[in-house]
Amino acid sequence: MNNNNGLDVHILEAGFETAGRPCVLLLHGFPELAYSWRKVMPALAKAGYHVIAPDQRGYGRTTGWDGDYDGDVASFRFLNIVKDTVGLVFALGYRSVAGVVGHDFGSSVAGWCSLIRPDVFRSVVMMSVPFGGPPTLPFDTSKYPNLVEQAGPDMHDALASLPQPRKHLWWYYSTRPANEDMSKCPQGIHDFLRAFYHYKSADWEGNKPVPLESSSAAELARLPNYYIMDKDKGIAETVAAEMPSPAEIAACEWLTNDEMDVYSSEYSRTGFQGGLNWYRCLTDPHYGDDLKVFSDATIDVPSCFIAGKNDWGAFMRPGGIDRLKTVLCTNFADVHLVEGAGHWVQQEQPDQVVKILLSHFR
Repeated sequence: MNNNNGLDVHILEAGFETAGRPCVLLLHGFPELAYSWRKVMPALAKAGYHVIAPDQRGYGRTTGWDGDYDGDVASFRFLNIVKDTVGLVFALGYRSVAGVVGHDFGSSVAGWCSLIRPDVFRSVVMMSVPFGGPPTLPFDTSKYPNLVEQAGPDMHDALASLPQPRKHLWWYYSTRPANEDMSKCPQGIHDFLRAFYHYKSADWEGNKPVPLESSSAAELARLPNYYIMDKDKGIAETVAAEMPSPAEIAACEWLTNDEMDVYSSEYSRTGFQGGLNWYRCLTDPHYGDDLKVFSDATIDVPSCFIAGKNDWGAFMRPGGIDRLKTVLCTNFADVHLVEGAGHWVQQEQPDQVVKILLSHFR
């Protein structure tokens, strides 16, 4: 499916057999695929929707993107991902969709889509990671031309200076070695992804999140090592220490080995650099500078937030959920923390997610 923005987009869809249905768009995160929505798509289609889930730019079987670390990184910036998404909706013959749902990094894409084009994206559901909103554009500088915003303490220096030195996952993902660390890890991509998914799920007993009081290094260090990593380790080594046992893998009904094979085979083929380029655009202010044009803009379509009750991702931005409710969204419905789910909420507890989505769309 050509998306009018240089991509040949691979999509999964359900409910396409009947014309005239309202459309729902599902956007995955990292390291995921359109396949991550497999458990919710049939139920949404049964409820009367045409459900579309694309492999986003940099992922899976979608082609036309630059996967070179030294290549076209700017094509992965948020404004161009929104263009990807609008172009796909139009290519499918829709002027608007009933809802856009984004998980993990897809949550930010869904947030930007609904903020920039509320006429196209009539409602939004953000999942697992709260949308951070537009960057600030300095205000009233004509009166105070010499006013300079004071920079706070450097987060990276502060994390590195802790008694147990740490670093932030997003900035690690932005480094040149990250792709090779994962693609050529000693345990192989299949076991790397199995441990990664397990570690961030409700199956890992250490996932008992609490809101952080601030963005200080000491507070951030309360996050598990898969978010605030040991300074001298890569993510493959980090998650290897939490590899589930064969018995735990056999008992994992929400992600069977056959399902895990889909992820590992795709990432073995493509590597991870496409998805990692999203993080480079997030951590380098240069790639988000054009978003300042939306400073102080809000999401005005009906919105809500869903996360697993055992998901630290919901709290990794201190105050993020409260800001979503009180500042960024003017038509906010509710925060749903789903029992028995960690970060992969739509895979771990799909029935509960479907129930919330249908209620929101109606």
